[in-house]
Amino acid sequence: MLEGQTLSVGELCDILQLPQSTISRHLKTLTDGGWAQVRREGTSRLYSLVPEDLDEASVELWRVVKAHLATMPAVAQDRVRLARVLADRRAESAAFFSRSAGEWDALRDDLYGSTFHLEGLLAVLDPSWTVADLGCGTGRTSSVLAPFVRQVVAVDASAEMLTAARGRLKAVENVDLREGALEALPIADGSVDLALLVLVLHHLGDPAAALREARRVLVPGGRLLVIDMQPHDRDEYRGQMGHVWLGFSEAQIGRLLVGAGFTGARVVPLPPAPAVRGPALFVASASARASADQAVPVR
Repeated sequence: MLEGQTLSVGELCDILQLPQSTISRHLKTLTDGGWAQVRREGTSRLYSLVPEDLDEASVELWRVVKAHLATMPAVAQDRVRLARVLADRRAESAAFFSRSAGEWDALRDDLYGSTFHLEGLLAVLDPSWTVADLGCGTGRTSSVLAPFVRQVVAVDASAEMLTAARGRLKAVENVDLREGALEALPIADGSVDLALLVLVLHHLGDPAAALREARRVLVPGGRLLVIDMQPHDRDEYRGQMGHVWLGFSEAQIGRLLVGAGFTGARVVPLPPAPAVRGPALFVASASARASADQAVPVR
């Protein structure tokens, strides 16, 4: 019964129609002998048998015993009851999700927060990559990226921002903080696998120059990811936060990327988060062309 699934003592009692004391005694013998494995989940103990974990002699013995048991009518009835127990378990799980559908998001947010799945998606990054966080600010994005890649090169023109980033990243060993302008990056040619510009372009007088620099530091075929604002009319942002551009349209960002030497550009609007006050955002991605001389002028 324990081969192929994990069962509790109570479930084994129902399947084998034996008292708990007898089941517990047999399980102790099996676990002491290395035949069964036990896993604790809260106050419960769950048991299983994994033939692959047995030594060669035990595996051969189990094959003989299993073949003999297959001919016994009592074992066939046990398997019927096993199927019912497993079906009841699935039904209980399905009932939980049916009851919880309306509040599932709130329940998960309460248990795990609202961004764990987004942060977990970073595990798809190649762990050998070097990533450039361009306009890193206080290092928030770099701190999230660092566990998933070989190195993060974080660049910002503001010494004060970099000081804040050093405080945040003082325990992180694979982030290299550098001061420099995004239009003249302190990064060698073709040394980066992925470049990020997160809410940066709208601060720059010459976003095309920053994108050309991003392409320069990328390996051929390296990826660029830009997050920025969609077009908006909040002119007060110019004085309040130093915005130069009031967002970018899909056509604008597409022309900028092509002109800087990127190909395969894709622009996707991002859904607004609840209760935020800022303009809508987009994410744009593209690949670096193989050669700088393949960049084309923007018209």
